[in-house]
Amino acid sequence: MNRLHLPRTALATLVAGTLLSASACGLSGGPADAEEARRTGEVAGEITFRTLQLKPKYTAYVQGVIDAFEKKHPGAKVKWEDVPGDGYNEKLVADAQAGTLPDVVNLSTDSFQLLGDRGLLADVAALDGDSAAEYVPGAWEQFKLPGKGDGVFAYPWYVTPEILTYNEELFRKAGLDPAAPPTSVEQFFDYAEQIADRSGGRYSAFMADPKGRLPGDWQKMGVPLLNDRRNRFVFDTPRAVEWVERMKSLYAKGAMPKESLLKADDINQLYGSGKLVFGPGSPGFVKDIKQNAPQVYAQTRVAGAVTGRLGHIGIYAQSLGIRKDTRHPDAAVEFARWVTNGPNQVEFSKNATIYPSNARGLADPRFSDRGDGKDADTVARAVGAEQLKSAALDANTPVQWTNQVGDAVVREVQKAIKGEQDAPTALRKAQEEANRLLADAARK
Repeated sequence: MNRLHLPRTALATLVAGTLLSASACGLSGGPADAEEARRTGEVAGEITFRTLQLKPKYTAYVQGVIDAFEKKHPGAKVKWEDVPGDGYNEKLVADAQAGTLPDVVNLSTDSFQLLGDRGLLADVAALDGDSAAEYVPGAWEQFKLPGKGDGVFAYPWYVTPEILTYNEELFRKAGLDPAAPPTSVEQFFDYAEQIADRSGGRYSAFMADPKGRLPGDWQKMGVPLLNDRRNRFVFDTPRAVEWVERMKSLYAKGAMPKESLLKADDINQLYGSGKLVFGPGSPGFVKDIKQNAPQVYAQTRVAGAVTGRLGHIGIYAQSLGIRKDTRHPDAAVEFARWVTNGPNQVEFSKNATIYPSNARGLADPRFSDRGDGKDADTVARAVGAEQLKSAALDANTPVQWTNQVGDAVVREVQKAIKGEQDAPTALRKAQEEANRLLADAARK
């Protein structure tokens, strides 16, 4: 599956444990120690632009954007480098330590937090405050940092919102109304219980996949992950216990495929074969089913994402950060704005299943067109756009929730779901281990 099709929850686990320990070292010697660049009014000089795994599929599009920018600003030159996804964050750490970060760098949620928390990115609100109005408010707010006031440390680029996908025929067979899909995590569990009761084992409601569901489900339910100082995990709460107990009950009743608790099965295959009611919460998934399972696609419905008490949705966001001490701040700022302007983002969306963070781009008619309301792919695009315009965006998975932390939490949760220990014990042990890992990383 192409990287651009993945939802935020599937990408939140990209941060390796080494990143937190590397950040604890301070990343000294790089831009964090340098004075922040100031604009001069001259859009000139050579800047380096790094993207993440866009070649070769999007080479023509990106190069066209660069060529048009250089034509508009003859004094500026853009050197484009594209790097693989594997080890991307580790490469950023190494570049930061060496003082060789690119002028304009493509950042995922994880790498944005990693560099932003260490003071390596320019405050674009200070460099270019007037541009805030150009972006969807939720997307612009996404790139603020705790304790940094009104600073914004990256330009929103393309985003992929979470949606809800489900099989209309199986919904009816379970006695549910396809016109009334679940809207909260708790209601989603209620629907899954009814599906398990009615299906007779012929199909399941959803994939267990605790690593994919956490910490997103907890955030939606209002479970705090970290204390105010963000140096200890505090998710061992009655609400988290409630989540584990519901998952245990649903698992025992057959609401989830048994094997999905311990390994990541191909959800597209299960959904495409009519064995699963709820599909992945990604607009790109709808396009995949349209191509690979047309009979099930004909029964696929799309709705707004399951949210929590705060009305949050999940979002996978890519951004463009500017190196704090870039030698050519005017060229870097104008180029980042150029890449993320409305027309360029709309054109990008025609090549990939993404949404503009730019308000003008998101207002393009292609994002409001539902057609006759029967084609799930068309409806998915409109539903995603509507949510981006109005919904509060889910908080980013904190950088402290590393792969090691996620694995430690999931191990204990899996035991509880299988009935090998009770939920309070699982949460207590999970939090203790998560805090041990966090403390170990801070000491390195």
